[in-house]
Amino acid sequence: MSEPLRFISTRGGGPGVTFSEAMEKGLAGDGGLFVPEKIPTLPESFWSEIHKRSLIEIGQEIATCYVGSEEEKQLLRGVVQDAITFDAPLVQLRENLFILELFHGPTLAFKDFGARFMARAFAALSRREKSGDLLILVATSGDTGSAVANGFYGVPGINVCLLYPSGKVSRLQEQQMTTLGGNVTALEVEGTFDDCQRLVKEAFSDPKLSQKVTMSSANSINIARLLPQSFYYAYATGQLKQAGIDTPPLFSVPSGNFGNLTAGLIAKLMGMPTRGFLAATNANAIIPRYLDSGVFEPAPSVETISNAMDVGNPSNFERMLHLFDSSHAEIRREIHGSSYSDAETRSMIGKLHRETGYTADPHTAVGVLAAKAWQKDHGSEDESPVIVLSTAHPAKFGDIVEQETGQPVEIPRRLKACMNREKRSIPVSADFKRFRQFLIEQWG
Repeated sequence: MSEPLRFISTRGGGPGVTFSEAMEKGLAGDGGLFVPEKIPTLPESFWSEIHKRSLIEIGQEIATCYVGSEEEKQLLRGVVQDAITFDAPLVQLRENLFILELFHGPTLAFKDFGARFMARAFAALSRREKSGDLLILVATSGDTGSAVANGFYGVPGINVCLLYPSGKVSRLQEQQMTTLGGNVTALEVEGTFDDCQRLVKEAFSDPKLSQKVTMSSANSINIARLLPQSFYYAYATGQLKQAGIDTPPLFSVPSGNFGNLTAGLIAKLMGMPTRGFLAATNANAIIPRYLDSGVFEPAPSVETISNAMDVGNPSNFERMLHLFDSSHAEIRREIHGSSYSDAETRSMIGKLHRETGYTADPHTAVGVLAAKAWQKDHGSEDESPVIVLSTAHPAKFGDIVEQETGQPVEIPRRLKACMNREKRSIPVSADFKRFRQFLIEQWG
């Protein structure tokens, strides 16, 4: 049996823990985020032959690097097999520009990968020898809530509490996360996503609360939500190879809380060939400004049409710093940042549809804007293919997309179903003391 990989806090406090322990704790005791003590690397042969592997095979190979015993490895192989029941196809828009469609899961968003993996990993690894219920706390600016609600719905011994900003998610997103009931409770917070995220972080840092309620998180602050997102980066490079393209790609990543881009960085550190990453943001340009100045300055989030990216204090920046030993120069070598307005986003949705026939949601459009800008500036000297991560189905933002394309967006059946269900949410303030009391009354 190999020694299990240990996970440590980004802030250096406390001993290392196993994957299962990091998943269950969610946040380290000192308030930091869990990261692998050492990023495992896969052999060069894995990457050179990756086009011969399926998405599930790739996920199983990556996931099992993070546990030690053969029993845990076998359990994780089963988790991947059960969780990843949908594809992530690579669509070519034009020469050297591709879209990786990550919205073919149950809730039509990329977060299905992490949420479904995590729910099954909890059941298989973490809860199999535990008694008592576990409460999953989740702050969401849009798609995380519905993906987590769907992933954990009906899982024995686990309750889910979702916090979302009132009036700042699309109706489809809201219906997806507030209509399940059962073990899923939705809290409609008077405030922004940053308020929701703050409440969750304060809950994990409150020792009295943790004595009364056993909690974990399914946001990308949880390492088990983030790691499976590296699967599809690797899978994308395999699809490029199948298309006869051996040049390492650049990834354009629509970014808010930066879990998705951090997963890409982890894949690169595991050995994945890549030219680097484009951090494509909306008006919440905290990371692009950091890349320019070297100064990280969180700010109140700004509401945009790409609402899942409306984050003014990205949690995963702490992981990014840790991965590069806090070196601004090293981070800049891997990541190029840019931001775009709602007007530019709307224009790209229409332009993309007219020129290629492709229908993109606002988040994907931001990714395409960054990709095209990079190719315009570097295309003459760098012919690397650029892969844009498409994070949500356009039907989730149908009103905006239809305005810009002039064409109706077909709503998949699984989305239509939730629109006719009754919304069940509990309005709450952004006051932590009241939130803490609610958690104790409900689950203490």
